[in-house]
Amino acid sequence: MTARTDSDARDAGEGRGDMLDLAALWAAIKRRKAWIIGPTLAALGLSFVAVNLIPPRYTGEARILLENRDSFYTRPGQSATESTGQQFDSEAVQSQVQVIMSRDLAREAIKRIGLVGNSEFDSGAGALGAVKKLGVLVGLGAHPADRSPEERVLEKYYDRLLVYPVGRSRIVAVEFTSQDPALAAKAANIIAESYLELQEAAKQDTARSASSWLSTTIEPLRKRVAEAEAKVEDFRSRNGLLVGTNNTTITSQQLADLSTQLSSARTQQAEAQAKAGIIRDAIKQGRTFEIPDVANNELVRRLIEQRVNLRAQIALESRSLLPEHPRIKELNAQLVDLEGQLRAAAERTVRMLENEAKIAGQRVESFTAALDGQKKNVSSANDSEVQLRALEREARTLREQLEQYMLRYREAIARDTQNATPADARVISRAIEPTEPSFPKKIPTMIVATLATFLVALSTVVARELLNGNAGAPAGSGGQRRAPGWVGGGATMPSRPGSADPRRERVAGLLTHGGRLGQITVDLADPDEALAALAERVVEPPRGMAPLVVVLDGAGPEATSARDLAELLAKRCRCILVDLAADGEAPEAGFSELLAGEALFSDIIMREPGSRLHRIGPGLAGREAVLAAPDIVEVALDALCETYDWVLVAANSGDDSAVLAPLVVRAQGALVMAGKVGNGHAVEAAYRITDFTKAPVVLVLDAVDEPPAGPFPTRERDEAMA
Repeated sequence: MTARTDSDARDAGEGRGDMLDLAALWAAIKRRKAWIIGPTLAALGLSFVAVNLIPPRYTGEARILLENRDSFYTRPGQSATESTGQQFDSEAVQSQVQVIMSRDLAREAIKRIGLVGNSEFDSGAGALGAVKKLGVLVGLGAHPADRSPEERVLEKYYDRLLVYPVGRSRIVAVEFTSQDPALAAKAANIIAESYLELQEAAKQDTARSASSWLSTTIEPLRKRVAEAEAKVEDFRSRNGLLVGTNNTTITSQQLADLSTQLSSARTQQAEAQAKAGIIRDAIKQGRTFEIPDVANNELVRRLIEQRVNLRAQIALESRSLLPEHPRIKELNAQLVDLEGQLRAAAERTVRMLENEAKIAGQRVESFTAALDGQKKNVSSANDSEVQLRALEREARTLREQLEQYMLRYREAIARDTQNATPADARVISRAIEPTEPSFPKKIPTMIVATLATFLVALSTVVARELLNGNAGAPAGSGGQRRAPGWVGGGATMPSRPGSADPRRERVAGLLTHGGRLGQITVDLADPDEALAALAERVVEPPRGMAPLVVVLDGAGPEATSARDLAELLAKRCRCILVDLAADGEAPEAGFSELLAGEALFSDIIMREPGSRLHRIGPGLAGREAVLAAPDIVEVALDALCETYDWVLVAANSGDDSAVLAPLVVRAQGALVMAGKVGNGHAVEAAYRITDFTKAPVVLVLDAVDEPPAGPFPTRERDEAMA
């Protein structure tokens, strides 16, 4: 029997040949290096000649800062806070960029720079060339003389002008390019100055139009103010609402005066009545002279002095005369007369105060009557005052509007002068004459052209190889092609079944009569040969997956084992061995713990000492627990196939077919470690596997000096078939 038929091997080889072989592609590139180096050198030379033939251009740059330059002196009515708060936002900066690029400013700049008549910018300067004349004759272009000089220069002017805001700032850069470095710097500076002058002229025009409008508005407004004020005065005089002190009407002032006088009269009345009552009580009690109004009377003061003198004289005479003496009686009679005069003076004072109280009472009555009458007059004048206040408000509003217009008019007249309205921008960096050309950049241009040509040539060669299907056949391969990526670094495999390959002829000669069982020889000293031989005897796995191979250990302990084969593959690729052949001697976590969810891959994958091989043991629960859950085992093996290049599952050749079937059905191949020719147990295990898998089943023999000529000796084959 054979591992695969010739047609199956050819189809598998063609499927693997569709994969991109980088080594073959690199060989094809080296074969056609002339097609890459030649155009690259030609592009380098042509770019060198071009950058030296093209006239250099220089760029002059001026920078303008946009800011509000109004101050208290330019705008007296504006506060400092308002002046600093009116700044430019991003939209305003973009608007100013468009202003700098406007056609009106361009025409003015063209005149001041002197671009008309410059052959670099003016197409009408000098005589027309033959090509231009021919184009004008056939109608492909207009004659330069048909357009104005500014129109002819505008197109080139905009081609050489670049205006843009610098970053996230209020700075605008103005760049102008020309073959003359002095002209480039001059043009950039003139454009910036023209922009500032345009801004100043716009402000002056605004002030001039404002002053013109105010002058035509102020005079009619002044007449309206005069008419309104005349209406107020006329209404006031007709209704008697004359204004006195403190801006109040006379009727209101009279009412206030009457109220004040009434209060004063009532106070005087109360005061006179109180004094009269006090004096009368004092007279009754004999304390007349304790009253200030009586004591301060001049007549009473003289009578008191006379009484004092008289009493002194009586006392003096009483020392020598008796009381009944005529002199004493005379003096006593004079004293009694003085006392009567004093009482009469006090009573007279009382009567005077009482009279004053009566007079004050009459005044109170008269003031009360006058106040009541004035109140009636004031209440009747309220309606007129309401109308008067309305007229006054209208006149006051017109007056304030007139004063405001007059103030604005004076400001507008003051701003309508030269240098009185600075532009809201200033030049912070003037252009200087450049020394280095801005175009062409010789070295970057040569590098870009050379690199682009190199990439185009390289991609052309690669595309040609890929389209011709020769990417997998490098030069000198002798009809061989690269094996799949999971085969290894230096392995090759024949491209056609009929190729003259000694190793393939040997493998074909070792195929058994059934076409399902084959054999390979493994030399532990040649990992590349072993890897290539093994790659030919497995089915190509799905894309992105590694081949899964079941390895049955059917040889003796001295023969090559599944671990030896895995270590051999690990020398050339990433290989992992899932050892389910027997339970481990040392207790360690393995596949059973992974299936139970008690461990992760990182916990159970072990690295063999002194080797690159990774290994997973059966685990603490044993191999029987693992083989009892084939569905979960399949998921775990798929995860390993996505990570490694080769996944080997070691099983016991003595296991039942029901145990091995789930593993072998999933695998891309099955290996039976036979050790040497004539191992009947290995042959029996191999034939048993072929009953439930379509994948190749291969006997693995140890390398010997002279391999046998036939597949098996007759006696061992007969025993195996029995």
